Amino acid sequence: MPSILRGKRGEGYVDVVVLVLTAMLCIALAVRVFPVFVAKHQLDSFAAELVREAEISGRVGPETSQRTVELQAQTGLYPTISWSRNGQIQINEQVSVTLQTTVNIGLFGNFGSFPIELTAKATGKSEVFWK
Repeated sequence: MPSILRGKRGEGYVDVVVLVLTAMLCIALAVRVFPVFVAKHQLDSFAAELVREAEISGRVGPETSQRTVELQAQTGLYPTISWSRNGQIQINEQVSVTLQTTVNIGLFGNFGSFPIELTAKATGKSEVFWK
């Protein structure tokens, strides 16, 4: 009987089970965290495209509002948008936009769930001369 208890024939199975369980937990964590990085990249692109629209049109107004609606439909993000200035922007004057949104990381359902505040900023200069 003591020789049976000292045998190590099944030891490999326990190691494999622990390794598989650990790998699955790491993959589950990555699947829940990776969308936050995607959302941050989309938010940065959103801000850059909004500023570019303001640069081309030379103002913060209907053009930027329309572009906001288009970008919201494309990305699925609905950030809070704040501009450094409104209305017409003279050539070479600077304009910047700040976007803020909250993304929720829910680890394993509602357990370990917490919000993360994402912020994106972009700056540009007007390309329009207003008389």
